[in-house]
Amino acid sequence: MTNSLRAGILGGMDFQPVERASEAFQQSLTAEEIGKVCRRAFGDAATLVSAVELGTGMYNNVYRVALADQARPVILRVAPPETRQFRSERHLMRNEFASVPWLAVIAPLMPQVLAADWSHEVIGRDWMIQTHLDGIPAPEHLGTYPRAAWPAFFRQMGAITRSVHDVRGPHFGPVGGPGYATWGEAVIASLEEIAADLDGAGLDAADVRKVAAVAAHESAVLDEVTEPRLLTGDLWTVNALMDPTAPEPVITGVLDFDRTWFGDPAADWTIRMATAKADEREAFWESYGALDRSPAAVWRAQVYEARHLSAIRLERHRLAKTDAVRESYGAMAEVLAGLT
Repeated sequence: MTNSLRAGILGGMDFQPVERASEAFQQSLTAEEIGKVCRRAFGDAATLVSAVELGTGMYNNVYRVALADQARPVILRVAPPETRQFRSERHLMRNEFASVPWLAVIAPLMPQVLAADWSHEVIGRDWMIQTHLDGIPAPEHLGTYPRAAWPAFFRQMGAITRSVHDVRGPHFGPVGGPGYATWGEAVIASLEEIAADLDGAGLDAADVRKVAAVAAHESAVLDEVTEPRLLTGDLWTVNALMDPTAPEPVITGVLDFDRTWFGDPAADWTIRMATAKADEREAFWESYGALDRSPAAVWRAQVYEARHLSAIRLERHRLAKTDAVRESYGAMAEVLAGLT
């Protein structure tokens, strides 16, 4: 069915889905399904003007939806069907929803949740509608400034991350659960879940299990982390919006907190990215503060890197990046060599 025919289904609504292969992980909604979702959220009289799928997300389907009676568009995010979700990524949208009260420290930068539905009565998938944030994605806009101005961006990123990491949680593990009494239990459980997902995908998970075994043997080092702190899960440039007119880089919004955890801040994806290169991102530490560089902290950081690499391997498989999956084994071997 062509886009023009789809548009005619809802009385002239402009519907622009992302065309994908039938075997692709992400599968778009139909115009009818988007109409059902919007009527559930805004009432039977809701009139859709347009629904444009945004191709920036790699997990959820994301649509910018305009309604006749609302001055601003809204964002509709739709989770994959549960049958397509990996064990280690199950109910990520529900985890993000559970995280909202814990992220109040950065509420002015975040979209507001207008509606969420886990019932599957409307379309058979979890979905959430949020306010639309102004701004340009940082990967598109940061490069328009001279590199000498980039530290300002990373300094703001450090301050945002610091405010999130200062939030104390009630347990270790995903914000929405399951919760664990110790940090070691949470880390080992995560590694084992990813290994099981790799098995299910037909990929070799032996190296991930070796990391889990080493972590279990040295769990006392992980359990030196006794206070659960809030982790952003996935925050970096790809999830930041910027002011398009500011004379220097200004972060106006942050998005996609579906992988939030309670645990060691050093395990956060944001920290991994901030330490990845010695360039303008070093300004991050000016506002965040110094990292613990003790031998125990350095060892834990290797475990965290192994977990990141494991999750990256799974994502690359989901995105059908075969060469990148293969490359992940060499990177993991280097980390394992440092752990054992």
